Amino acid sequence: MIDRRRLLMSASAAAAFGGVAGQALAQTAPAAAASAGAGDAALNALMDKIFQEQLMSSPEFLTSLGLDKGPNAEAKARLDDRSQAKIDADKVKFRAAAAEAKAIDRDSLSPRSQVYHDTINYFADTVMMGYDFPYGGGFFPSPYTISQLGGSYQSVPDFLDSQHSIDTAADAEAYLSRLEQFGMAMDQETARMQAEFGAGAVPPDFVIDRATGQMDGILNTPTAELTLVRSVARRAEEKGIAGDWAARAERIAADSVMPALRRQRDTLFAQRPNATHDAGCWRLPDGDAYYAYGLRYYTTTDMSGEDIHRMGLEQVAELSSRADALLKAQGLSQGSVGARIRELSKDQRYVYPNTDAAKEELLADLNTQMRAVEARMPEYFGRLPKSPVEVRRVPKDIEAGAPGGYYQSPALDGSRPGAYYINLRDTAEWPKWTLPTLTYHEATPGHHFQIALQQENDAAPMLMKVLGFSAYSEGWGLYAEQLADEIGMYENDPLGQIGYLQSLMFRAARLVVDSGLHHKRWSREQGIRDMVETLGDQESAVTTEVERYAVWPGQASSYKVGHSEWVRLREEAKAALGDRFDIKGFHDTGLEAGGVPLTVLERVIKDWQAGVA
Repeated sequence: MIDRRRLLMSASAAAAFGGVAGQALAQTAPAAAASAGAGDAALNALMDKIFQEQLMSSPEFLTSLGLDKGPNAEAKARLDDRSQAKIDADKVKFRAAAAEAKAIDRDSLSPRSQVYHDTINYFADTVMMGYDFPYGGGFFPSPYTISQLGGSYQSVPDFLDSQHSIDTAADAEAYLSRLEQFGMAMDQETARMQAEFGAGAVPPDFVIDRATGQMDGILNTPTAELTLVRSVARRAEEKGIAGDWAARAERIAADSVMPALRRQRDTLFAQRPNATHDAGCWRLPDGDAYYAYGLRYYTTTDMSGEDIHRMGLEQVAELSSRADALLKAQGLSQGSVGARIRELSKDQRYVYPNTDAAKEELLADLNTQMRAVEARMPEYFGRLPKSPVEVRRVPKDIEAGAPGGYYQSPALDGSRPGAYYINLRDTAEWPKWTLPTLTYHEATPGHHFQIALQQENDAAPMLMKVLGFSAYSEGWGLYAEQLADEIGMYENDPLGQIGYLQSLMFRAARLVVDSGLHHKRWSREQGIRDMVETLGDQESAVTTEVERYAVWPGQASSYKVGHSEWVRLREEAKAALGDRFDIKGFHDTGLEAGGVPLTVLERVIKDWQAGVA
């Protein structure tokens, strides 16, 4: 999956519509279209304004893009304003900017600009659906400001460690400045969380337990050993930057950060007696409507919970049948598909020891797999990413509640490579035959290919380099897995192909469980049981998955919905074009569009198809 910060890219772009006006930022203007429309200049100016104002209002976003340098260096010393007042102000400005975008006549735009116009309008209309709810005050569907996946308590330490670069003493000072603001950021979120409680949005008891458990792990860590403290000291030492960085960071953490975290932890835990065990958002005020909003936002379709559930059941059945044939070919014929996969996953021949040394070996093996698939890509893509990609371990501080794997985009200026993170809390969750598929999904030709190419597209306005939709991106990630199979990456690796099918089954099962929790009103335990029985996965891994679905309604459905659309569009183009179909043309056209809703992607591919025909 895409990391939470990348998921928040679209939220940041939402805030951009109402960002704080300020100093204009230098950027490269998009290449002129072959035949510009009369309205193109107005749309380009609006998109530039949105992007520039976003950078001025979100210093963390600026750092994520690697643009916190030169005239924007002061932003490197600030964290985002997480107050409700800031969110409310952004909403007012968002509505105004959305109206400005809608007022631009679509018929006056060139075809390329029509893609941008349709994308922005869809995004604006969907985001504003969320304004109707008195909880989940951010710009993407999650009813709870604080959870095991949401909140600066777990995102800021990782952000500072992995994205705040330290090359000079000024960078280290900026780090400490951000650290000093961290306590205020948590207090702002605590206030928002309390307002959500008043609106009837108390997280389920298991979410409270998971989140406060993660907080307790941080609070019980000696301050000197916190990643927040060690990161600045370690990296300053590596660069030969003199200074008492560790002691200063430890003092800030002890005086400001840890007390704010304690206040947040205690405020959340105080709601434990009021929490229910129900996992779905149906129990919230207007909860059914909230799930419909989540599905529209994440899948970029009008599919209902019932549609999602039916699709999931059908695809689980079809994929299970394919996996059954492969398992039988390996002599595994007894029991359900899930039971046989479970037995295969327990075979110690395919499990790395749960030691630090073995985990380093696992990371090295992933890098080898990544280089192998990269060598094949020129056969299938006309454009290749310039940015490299690395494999990294999910930080130990957050691995207990973090997803199994996620991708982090490169910096726009090339100063930071792309990276995909794998959660190594327990190597038993990653049998060797599951790992190639993870590489193809998260890195090449999956998320890294799609996102790096989007960011490196010189013809696109800056806003379109960063705006994204889960169905497009996660659908591409699954399509990349399928492409790897089609080009022979599992040749002579039947167990790897079983891992690939299990991955698709996993995403199909997500459709069933996401809609099960939020539409069918399943319990957390029913969701866990269904996935374990279907997939044969470790219960520990499945549990964190199901708990994730509880706090991000609809997001888990975006994967398979998006994948099905990518495949449908390709197969329809193949059928229509016959010998004129060019796989490089299909890939380059679909990825050149950037992150767009599936309805827009369909128009882009149909236009390409008509041009080829």
